[in-house]
Amino acid sequence: VRTSFPISSPKRRHRPSFRFCPALARESIMSSFVNLDGKFRVESENVTYTDDEIVAKYRYDSTVVEGNVVKPVATEMQFRTQQKIGKVGVLLVGLGGNNGCTCVAGTIANRLKMTWETKEGTSKANYWGSVMLASTVKLGNDAAGNAVHTPMSNMLPMMDVDAVTWGGWDISSMNLGEAMKRSKVLDVTLQKQLYPHMKEIVPMPSMYFPDFIAANQGERADNVLTGSKQEQMDHVRADIRNFKKEHGLDKVIVLWTANTERFAAIEEGVNDTAENLLAAIQRDEAEVSASTCFAVASILEGCTFINGSPQNTFVPGVVELATKKKVFIAGDDFKSGQTKMKSVLVDFLVSAGIKPVSIVSYNHLGNNDGKNLSAPSQFRSKEISKSNVVDDMVASNNILFEEDEHPDHVVVIKYVPYVNDSKRAMDEYTSEIFMGGKNTIAMHNTCEDSLLATPLIYDLVVLSELCQRISVKREGAETWESFHPVLSLLSYMLKAPVVPAGAPVVNALFGQRCAIVNVLRACLGLAPDNHMTLEHRFESFLTEQAEAVHKNKKRRVA
Repeated sequence: VRTSFPISSPKRRHRPSFRFCPALARESIMSSFVNLDGKFRVESENVTYTDDEIVAKYRYDSTVVEGNVVKPVATEMQFRTQQKIGKVGVLLVGLGGNNGCTCVAGTIANRLKMTWETKEGTSKANYWGSVMLASTVKLGNDAAGNAVHTPMSNMLPMMDVDAVTWGGWDISSMNLGEAMKRSKVLDVTLQKQLYPHMKEIVPMPSMYFPDFIAANQGERADNVLTGSKQEQMDHVRADIRNFKKEHGLDKVIVLWTANTERFAAIEEGVNDTAENLLAAIQRDEAEVSASTCFAVASILEGCTFINGSPQNTFVPGVVELATKKKVFIAGDDFKSGQTKMKSVLVDFLVSAGIKPVSIVSYNHLGNNDGKNLSAPSQFRSKEISKSNVVDDMVASNNILFEEDEHPDHVVVIKYVPYVNDSKRAMDEYTSEIFMGGKNTIAMHNTCEDSLLATPLIYDLVVLSELCQRISVKREGAETWESFHPVLSLLSYMLKAPVVPAGAPVVNALFGQRCAIVNVLRACLGLAPDNHMTLEHRFESFLTEQAEAVHKNKKRRVA
């Protein structure tokens, strides 16, 4: 595949590299990274562009292992990406919480290009921390062997977060200007600029089922719906329809960033099937949570629903309903600080042949999330989502671990009001190494909780919206199909990824990111970025690159 880049003077950042002296040209080659910020177009017989869509032919290469026989398998497919995005609205459950008001504030600050003074100097609005908006991917190499990187958001048409219409529900009636002050997340000088834009935004009344969240949240609950669970869910459905109509939206995404709930018991006849769940809501069953009611309301309105908290919102009945209605759901629990580091470090240890035998994670935080998690039932939900993150990595290496063997893994969370949103995370990883040796890694991580979580909300919204515009058709199939309604491609942003029945759970961060990048490449008919970089490992390739550099130098001199 040949790519053409309509850019006259790419930014180039030189990195120390290697000295290579081929027989034909004994000269030093300095490799560099080239940044491609402008739009590009893939020139290939396998890719077709129209005003409405991009259609790419793609060969998906996989490997099947049957006993001791290993078989490469090639599947011919087509990827179709709709180019037109439309107007997008996002409804947050927990709009007035730390994440909710910071999320809205962030887009306002970016849209208005705000700057503000801090003791370190002038800061300006950005989307740092968002993998979709602030990271780059390797697109390929230029003729001289330089790696060409482009923003991930440049790969395909993606929604503009600045243009999102925000709304949502909260059990607190406080307007977002005051909620922003209460959260103590953003610098005061920035808050003063944002306040006039935030003070008129007031959350809609929310569902409040006290049995599912900590009793200490009752003092906030002055903005709640009343009536049966069915009546409250119908009210939420009407809110979604009215929001969409009032703002002229083409699509709405609903995201839970409210309090962690306790786990719901899975009960036969209550939440085990879609039919039973709908009936249970109608008869006001106690074991149906607010988050599950929000998920059902969203699905019935045809809106993607994302769960950013650790509770089991997606009981079997919700998953079945989403599958029947072909509406996306994704979860669970934002992966922002300590757990993200864990999914990197344990992957490194196991991949390096080092055996982690003890992982102890301690946290303390002082925001409302920490206050809610101080209750045992809500802490248990968080403990489960944090503890399972290493399972797939451990299971991948039977040289180090026997069947059903796991490291000792302990998670502790304490509420310390003084630290507010500045969560402290301390981890100790003890591993067995060569010849009976021991290795201990101790880590201290100060996590600005909402400033790490908010970019994940942007990522989840951007990627889930894009997935709504992608469909595939396998060779021999007559119809196009979308991603499975359980949208596991969003796993990079989530602690405890929910996956389709029968699919493996992948927690390793590198693998999760590669999945996103390579799906974007497939939509353009480009092969996966496999990191072999053979062009830098064989003399024939390196000679060609040296000659290309020499020709470019002569051209510039001329």
